[in-house]
Formats: sequence, structure tokens, C-alpha cells
Amino acid sequence: QVQLVESGGGLVQAGGSLRLSCAISGRTFSSYAMGWFRQAPGKEREFVTAITWTGGGTYYADSVKGRFTISRDSAKNTMYLQMNSLKPEDTAVYYCAARRGYYAPYDRGYDYWGQGTQVTVSS
Repeated sequence: QVQLVESGGGLVQAGGSLRLSCAISGRTFSSYAMGWFRQAPGKEREFVTAITWTGGGTYYADSVKGRFTISRDSAKNTMYLQMNSLKPEDTAVYYCAARRGYYAPYDRGYDYWGQGTQVTVSS
């Protein structure tokens, strides 16, 4: 039983930055991955980035490499997504997610989801 709550979304102009947070509560697993996904209206949910909780290995979609950074603070049970150089096409509802196990590919297999937080990038 894992609960995920995202926060930090908002409205930002193109080129600006936002930092999203995902608070993790309830039962956690000894070996699991955490990820960020996003979904724009009329589009399928899209993988953004993922991190292995213990080792801290990171994985990024090509569309966000060099602009977004995923991190986690295990002591605070919190995951972050630092988003820089934001573009209008980054506009979406952003979801954090969790799954058991460390295995590739990291863009799928997630069992637990937050409620989402809206990120809007204006041009």
C-alpha cells in the first residue's frame, strides 16, 4: 500500500523552471523504481523520467534530456522533478508513479500513481 501525492505544478512562461515534488507514504518496497509521467489533453500518458530508489540510477525520455532532472531524498520520502528551459509542449498533467523491482525498460510496469499536478507553460 503506497500513496503518492504530487505538488509544485503551476503556470510558467517558456524558458522558465518549476520543481515538482512527490511525497511517498504508506508501505514502501525494498527494491523499487519511481517515475514521472505526463499526459496532455487528447494524448496518451508519456514517460518522462525514472529513478531507482536505492541506487539512484536515472533514465530520461529524449524529449527532456538536458532540461529535466529527477532526484530523490530517501530520508524525506520525497521524489523531485526539476524542470528547466520549459517549453509549451511540456504542458501536461504530471504524475508520479512507483513500481516494484529494478528492471529495464523503466518506462512501464508502474503500479502506483499519484493524482497528478498541472504544469502549464505559456509562450
